[in-house]
Amino acid sequence: MTGIIEAKRNISKYAWTGVLITTFVLLIAAFFYFDRRNEISVFIRAWGLWGVVFAIFLMAAICMTPIPSEGLVVLYLKIYGIYEGIFFAWLGSTLSALAIFIIVRVYGQMLMKRLISPERFNTVDNWIKGKGSLGLLVARLLPIPAFAVNYIAGAMPSMKLWTYLWTAALSMIPYYVGTALVFLGVARETWIWLVLGIVALIIFWGTGYILNKRHVK
Repeated sequence: MTGIIEAKRNISKYAWTGVLITTFVLLIAAFFYFDRRNEISVFIRAWGLWGVVFAIFLMAAICMTPIPSEGLVVLYLKIYGIYEGIFFAWLGSTLSALAIFIIVRVYGQMLMKRLISPERFNTVDNWIKGKGSLGLLVARLLPIPAFAVNYIAGAMPSMKLWTYLWTAALSMIPYYVGTALVFLGVARETWIWLVLGIVALIIFWGTGYILNKRHVK
């Protein structure tokens, strides 16, 4: 009976996650459709500092959930340009890591256990316990959502804030750069940037996949 109830809870959780992700993707697609002449982008940039602050905190909020943030990253690249778009997205993701660290330390592991599967927890836990800060950096390259790694690492009593933060900040840079290169290639119809971006993302994901395979073995 307990197993059935747990299964129903998992189905409900994944269903709600699917609904949220679908809604988020549709909103991003709608933005690009209605902003074909950059009128909305110009309007948002006119907000100045308040618009930037909102963008950073929105990215932070999204990165604390299972919702993929890639669409929001691309949206920032379109609104603010390559350099500022990457920086605002990176700053938001780093801020989310800090917020998760504080939340987990305040509320303990109860929240984390509701969000993270035991398999993911054991994978990250083993990397960190085996290799320390380098293991945490490697764990952030594994094919595991960043928010999950943040919750797991933040829940470990031995985890130091500085180690937790610098690995979070550093691990997102190659991924955001690769995404920006792909966006640049598509937006400007320049194949060289598109190829470089795709190669960078393949290297990023491939490294995580290989490391994960070696860890399983």
